[in-house]
Amino acid sequence: MFKYNTHCRSDGGIDLNDFKWTWRGASLLSITATLLLLIGFVYAAKDIIYPRGAAHFTETPQSTAAPAAGTDVLKVAAVGDSLAKGTGDNTGEGFVRRTVAGLSTDGMKAELIGNLGINGLTTTGLEDKLKEEGVQYVLRQANIILVSIGGNDLFDGAQSMLNEASEGTVPEGGASDSAGTPGMSTRAAGGRDELKNLDPKRLIADLPSVSNRLESILGSISRINPSAKIYYIGLYNPFGDLREMLIPGNQAVTAWNDAAMDIINRNMDMTLVPTLDLFNGHLDKYLSSDHFHPNGDGYQRMADRVVQAVR
Repeated sequence: MFKYNTHCRSDGGIDLNDFKWTWRGASLLSITATLLLLIGFVYAAKDIIYPRGAAHFTETPQSTAAPAAGTDVLKVAAVGDSLAKGTGDNTGEGFVRRTVAGLSTDGMKAELIGNLGINGLTTTGLEDKLKEEGVQYVLRQANIILVSIGGNDLFDGAQSMLNEASEGTVPEGGASDSAGTPGMSTRAAGGRDELKNLDPKRLIADLPSVSNRLESILGSISRINPSAKIYYIGLYNPFGDLREMLIPGNQAVTAWNDAAMDIINRNMDMTLVPTLDLFNGHLDKYLSSDHFHPNGDGYQRMADRVVQAVR
């Protein structure tokens, strides 16, 4: 309580001036206390409506180690065989670098984290490579992983038959057909008799075991980087220009791609990118001089198909 001190005048009355200033002082203290309460209330209400702990939901981080899938930066890694490496492309770009270039349009940015393609790699070899810490490190940095594997498993038998059948039919250094493609006359002449009775079952004799390895490979990649999107590149028939290999080769490739599709359909973050239709009937235009790997134009068609799948 406030104590009010009044002074008596000499005539016995109260000094009204002192009384007036006392009330003014009391009023000022009351107003000050009210303002302090209001300020405290405003700050309390602000903390409730805009809690400080929620700030990180609206603030953009200055930097991140590796963007997650769904950001506007696509970090691409490739793993697998000679197709992943780009063998046959005189520019050295292959479908991997062409894919990265194709994705870097319309405001989207893509960059290549690493290309781990190795010539001659089979499913068995890739299973072993995926156990290496260096390979795992590259894959963990990506949000798009391109996988090319299986051609060497499927066509190893056919290539061996062609090599054995053509042995001694062409002078060292190879030969060219009328179109100037090295090795074509070897395949067309020396290999024709050996391939005319080729059964597609012979090409896919090991498909069950190889399919299991492919499933193991794709599963391993998914476990290494669970947040990445995996794009498996389907196989084409590089021997389709040989009459004896058109039907059995296509049947073998179709069986392989069907097995791959069955695996991929059971995994939400995996996509099969078909290529069989890109090369059928156009091998003379889209294969390189070794008549097995794509040339630059062939790789570009593959890249366009991958870009379409990613988008």
